Amino acid sequence: MGPTGEITQLLLRAARGDRAAEDVLFPIVYGEMRKLAAYLLRSERPDHTLQATALVHETYLRLTGEEGIAWQNRSHFFAIAARTMRRVLVDHARGMNASKRRSVRVSLESALVYSDEQSGEVIALDEALTRLAVWDARQCQVVEMRFFAGLTEEEIAHVLGVSVRTVKRDWTMAKAWLYKELSHSLSDCDPKTVL
Repeated sequence: MGPTGEITQLLLRAARGDRAAEDVLFPIVYGEMRKLAAYLLRSERPDHTLQATALVHETYLRLTGEEGIAWQNRSHFFAIAARTMRRVLVDHARGMNASKRRSVRVSLESALVYSDEQSGEVIALDEALTRLAVWDARQCQVVEMRFFAGLTEEEIAHVLGVSVRTVKRDWTMAKAWLYKELSHSLSDCDPKTVL
């Protein structure tokens, strides 16, 4: 059985309460989660207040602390992990940004590269994604899975139970929607530089 099948089997066993499966699962998914966290934190200085290891551990603790998740497979796990990483980053950003609230210049790509200095951008992106979820929940899921989990279009299609073509269309529409939402808060810059 390959790593993908092994992860799926371990997730199914863990969902049934098998603690031994959870113990085996973490080292297997840790490497992939670490890569995702490193990607999100890629351009940070070495003494950054949120390290990739801490992001992975906090995400995993939140995932295993969740009751009632019926894990389906590896892609489903990483889709949920993406959403959880987003929550951890936003919670950290809100903590860093608690004393100051201002309008910020936001680009989708830069908001996904986390830094303490960009905490306002992370919050603005989170707020935009929350509004997108109200407008079109699936498009929000596509953005989360693509950026926060690094899933392929095929994996996203499988998790969501839609065609790859639908995922591509949702991605295109979500980017346009986010561009519009994020550029509304910008009054003195060229919107072409936002996304």
